[in-house]
Amino acid sequence: MEKEKLRLDKYLWAIRLFKTRTLASTACEKGRVKLNGESLKASRVVRIEDIYEVKTDDKRWVIKVTGLLMARVQYSEAIKHYEDLTPPEEKERVAYQASSFHSGKRLSKIGRPTKKERRDLGDFMGE
Repeated sequence: MEKEKLRLDKYLWAIRLFKTRTLASTACEKGRVKLNGESLKASRVVRIEDIYEVKTDDKRWVIKVTGLLMARVQYSEAIKHYEDLTPPEEKERVAYQASSFHSGKRLSKIGRPTKKERRDLGDFMGE
């Protein structure tokens, strides 16, 4: 029986770390996927128990391969094929960044004044 061989870019796409397989292979080319601190090619064969450091646009992941996944499946199924070893401080940073960025409110005293602040300023200046 021949052992199953699975490319790294296909695995990262299948477990839903990247939206497309092209993005996964591009990340490999740019050195954003590492094993023991060494950058990997997209064509590298994935093995169970490998621990990869993956840097996406949003987050820096540390994942341990627990099962091979040949095709993209729904998220609830995909998470069964890897173990997330991402440090807690990275998860907190991402959560904080997401909560402050998507709240819909701008941070105080940063950027242009709001309409209300412009009116108040106009009243103060006598305009």
